[in-house]
Amino acid sequence: MERRGAAAAAAAALGALGRRLLWALPAYAAGLLGLGAGAVLLALALYAGWRRRRRARERGLRLAARLQRDEEAAVRAAAAAGLGAARGELPAWVTFPDVERAEWLNKVLAQAWPFFGRYMEKLLVENVAPAIRASNSHLQTFAFTKVDMGEKPLRILGVRSHPGTHKQQILLDLNISYVGDVQIDVEVKKFFCKAGVKGMQLHGMLRIILEPLLGDVPIVGALTMFFIRRPTLDINWTGMTNLLDIPGLSSVSDTMIMDAISSYLVLPNRLLVPLVPDLHEAAELRYPLPRGVVRVHLRGARDLQSKDRFMRGLVEGKSDPYAVLRVGTQVVTSRVIDDNLNPTWDEVYEFIVHEVPGQEIEVELFDKDPDQDDLLGRMKLDFGEVLKARVLEEWFPLQDGGRGRLHLRLEWLTLMSDASKLDEVLQRNRTIAAKPDPPSAAILVVYLDRAQELPLKKSGKEPNPMVQVSVQDITRESKVLYNTASPVWEDAFRFFLHDPAHQDVDIQVSPECPGGPEGGEGPQLTSSAPPCRPQVKDDTRQSSLGSVSVHLSRLLEAPELTLAQPFQLERSAPGSRLYLKLVLRVLFLDAPESGGPPPAPPAQPDLQPSPGAGSSPDRPSKASPDPRFGTENVLRIHLLEAENLVAKDNFLKGMVRGKSDPYAKVRVAGKAFRSRVVKEELNPRWNEVYEVIVDDVPGQDVEFDLFDKDIDKDDFLGRCKVPLRRVLSSRLVDEWLPLEEVKSGRLHVRLETLVPCPSAALLEQVLRANSLIQPARGEELSAALLSVFVDRAADLPVLKGAKPPAAYASLAVRDVCAKTKTCTPSSDPVWDEGFSFLIKRPHAESLELQVKDEGGQPLGALSLPLPQLLASEALALDGWFPLAGGGPGAQVLLRAQLAILASQRLGAAAGGGGEPEPQDAEPRREEESGAGGLLRQRLAPADSRAEPAEPPLGRLQLTLWYHADERKLVAVVHACRQLKPVSKDLPDPYVSLVLLPDKSRATKRKTSVQKKTLNPDFNERFEWDVSLEEAARRKLEAHVKSAASFMAREKEALGKLHLDLAQVDLAEGGAHWYELRDERSSP
Repeated sequence: MERRGAAAAAAAALGALGRRLLWALPAYAAGLLGLGAGAVLLALALYAGWRRRRRARERGLRLAARLQRDEEAAVRAAAAAGLGAARGELPAWVTFPDVERAEWLNKVLAQAWPFFGRYMEKLLVENVAPAIRASNSHLQTFAFTKVDMGEKPLRILGVRSHPGTHKQQILLDLNISYVGDVQIDVEVKKFFCKAGVKGMQLHGMLRIILEPLLGDVPIVGALTMFFIRRPTLDINWTGMTNLLDIPGLSSVSDTMIMDAISSYLVLPNRLLVPLVPDLHEAAELRYPLPRGVVRVHLRGARDLQSKDRFMRGLVEGKSDPYAVLRVGTQVVTSRVIDDNLNPTWDEVYEFIVHEVPGQEIEVELFDKDPDQDDLLGRMKLDFGEVLKARVLEEWFPLQDGGRGRLHLRLEWLTLMSDASKLDEVLQRNRTIAAKPDPPSAAILVVYLDRAQELPLKKSGKEPNPMVQVSVQDITRESKVLYNTASPVWEDAFRFFLHDPAHQDVDIQVSPECPGGPEGGEGPQLTSSAPPCRPQVKDDTRQSSLGSVSVHLSRLLEAPELTLAQPFQLERSAPGSRLYLKLVLRVLFLDAPESGGPPPAPPAQPDLQPSPGAGSSPDRPSKASPDPRFGTENVLRIHLLEAENLVAKDNFLKGMVRGKSDPYAKVRVAGKAFRSRVVKEELNPRWNEVYEVIVDDVPGQDVEFDLFDKDIDKDDFLGRCKVPLRRVLSSRLVDEWLPLEEVKSGRLHVRLETLVPCPSAALLEQVLRANSLIQPARGEELSAALLSVFVDRAADLPVLKGAKPPAAYASLAVRDVCAKTKTCTPSSDPVWDEGFSFLIKRPHAESLELQVKDEGGQPLGALSLPLPQLLASEALALDGWFPLAGGGPGAQVLLRAQLAILASQRLGAAAGGGGEPEPQDAEPRREEESGAGGLLRQRLAPADSRAEPAEPPLGRLQLTLWYHADERKLVAVVHACRQLKPVSKDLPDPYVSLVLLPDKSRATKRKTSVQKKTLNPDFNERFEWDVSLEEAARRKLEAHVKSAASFMAREKEALGKLHLDLAQVDLAEGGAHWYELRDERSSP
């Protein structure tokens, strides 16, 4: 090896020497030939130039090769992201398997573009301009002064064909891009106004449907064109501010014009171009029946970004999220959840779907702000996936939303042309607690064709008819046709129906509504709202040309649920008829057997264990928890007050004695709590409550340590403890405990054992009792205990070619989370672990379970609303549950049981019941949780005895109770019933409380205002810091008033109540109804 290395070094040295000698060869040759130094320099210059050109050529080749590689990589990346063909930047060599470039079509368009410009000029000048001049008296001098479509034609970036829904249909998707130099100028001479358009951009996917296919030329009967999704439209307006100064156009904004143009091109709007005369299917082609309806359950979101920051970002707050759901022109907005990064909406919306694949749902989450709402994330989903799965429930990741996820359940509802499944649909809809509207059972499409022989005006002129089509409180309006007694509309309207057997469709033919175009007759812009955004019915018309009402029960008996015939108009001319076609379709959820369970809203017990996995002989059908599972108790610790604490804040080396800033630490069962600090007080009052889940394990103590808060090191003020076994056996310990290891001091605590009871009948009493004893500071008191035993999972998804996952399960209730162990890699992991959670509001909370692998990748999820447990036998569910997003067979075996936390003080706090709501009062409406609405969720209606005859001015329901722990008088204003209005308008009632004889601001309390009702619900709590002896000497006066309106200066009095608190049992705490008296009556 050493010899080889030496030889290589010698060869390298000889090579270097040879190269040096070679450089000297030109000089030797010049001397040999007798050439001078100038010849040598010339030869060297020629050589240098040749070498420079060679290097430049090599550099150019390398740059070209790198550019080609970069271009190919960029195009492939853009194509993978679905953005490649958005702006026409793809080179000609780029091709896709299912998209054709169709460059020949662009050449045809380029050559035909000037002729298209001539056609547009003729159309605008001869047709559009006269229609605009006739539409408004202020536009009678309107004219197009220049129409130039420019030299840049429309480009088609790609063409893709689809098989149609039937054999007489061909679908083409054209990815179009138009960046044109169009110039259109208009002028209104009356106002010396000039405006126009100079430049336009349009990008989007245009679908063209060739239908129907004929057996004769031209083979295709008509072309239907529309944009599946809202295209990108940008128009460069010139002189728009001058145009908007014209009377009649001042309310129009640039944004409104852009929205109107874009919406006109998007589904459900279609442009129909008949290719044969007398096309009978024109209305059906322009307004075909939908492909289906998608019911979207907006469940909730998790891990949203915090957008509310304070002090320039130093203090991080939360967000006030709401969701905007958009399908084409159908847009709905959810309610706002205040201060929550894990909101739960539980709202249901329904969208009409026309084209699949193609149409998609877009959901955007925003943070509600006073100025501009911040984006929290967005997601999109093609309805083709929903059609394939029938039921799709997943946690969808949010784009531009960090770690945020959105929980949606989407159901594809098939349109059935017979009523055989209607009863089944209605029965299932009754189990769905849908907000904001009840679920629909059917959809109605009304095809408005034409009318004939409508009555003339009194002047003998022909009318300007329009049509209103109404179903209950939803109304659609047709366009106005001018100067005709036989109008032809060829329009269609769609309605969602909740119970078609008991609903009617009302159709009224009217002249043009007041508020139409000013001064003259002519066409006007009209727009139809989608079914999810109904208009409010308005019956104020000048006069009626006729009407007709059709009971939808007739459609249920008609063939294919279709009724097409002329209808005689009532209150019209003898020969007046309206030609209609009514089509009804039942919305049926045709979910496969292996799909997920039916929707499980928080208020319905729909989610049940699935027997699928339990039927296997190798798997148990029920969970097998430990015998001690679910036997825990809940300890409620009332940290009340302390006395005679040691003063630790001394000054001047003890010469001046100060006080202490005491706080307490509480430890029990491995949990620790810390109270607030009471400044400069040796007899502090905390009135704080802590709750902890405990087991009856010997040797445990409830420990209390008191400290004085200091800047450096906190000083010790004493400690005490109570054996936990003593509290569990006696159920209640209320004592002053002497402090140990200090000279003086004692601590007042109340330790209460809450024994879980599987009885839903106690829940309302517990909620009422908790609302009364709820401390001013601290968390909401718990009403139930949830125990969950996670046994095992089955058939977890395994990627092809990968190993089974090492799975674990995470459980969460509100912001409390727990986690199982991580099992060895297996698709059927076994955990055998139990968990317990304190539940504040069982009616509104849910258990969220996720199965993940050790890397955090989701393998399936389960959302179990706790109302399911409340409606189950023994408040428990035990069995296999399907995991959403985990494959068709993924399931989890668990047992979940709920128990109500009953207290010994329940009877005293709840008052053992109360008086019932008056029987003829309207039902109590369901309150939503939100800011300031926490107490409304907890307080339940009182139950009680029957009432005498109706009082003259109505009734007021109050709860009066003295909170001995906090030494406060508590009043809860529940509701008013049967209030009497003092004017023709409904009042805006509120309740004002005054603790007499003091009428100062400190003793006055007032509820919120309820709008337009005679039976308001308040459920608001108020407190006064008075002793029990002083409260017995006071009187409470309640005034029910109507808030002053904008026009009224004084508030309207609706009634008064005067109570002597000495005559009220303040220890009972029950809700009672009191009659209201006239304000002028004496107490």
